[in-house]
Amino acid sequence: MAAKTDEAALGYEQARDELIEVVRRLEAGGTTLEESLALWERGEELAKVCRHWLEGARARLDAALSEGKGEGGSTGEGKDTAAGADED
Repeated sequence: MAAKTDEAALGYEQARDELIEVVRRLEAGGTTLEESLALWERGEELAKVCRHWLEGARARLDAALSEGKGEGGSTGEGKDTAAGADED
């Protein structure tokens, strides 16, 4: 269970950098089957951590954009009113 705690403590950049190193080692070859499998499993864990961080960032951006649209929507109504006033 310590691995789960370690994963939760990893920041996006740390997980990404370690994932890059895992991929580099796998691509370089020269590891035993057992080492390669361990690296692959670690890579999957790191990819999950990165995905979690990116999904969280996307949710925060979506929330911020939604708030911005709410404010922009009232501005948009003002533009419609102004356009309506021009027609009269």
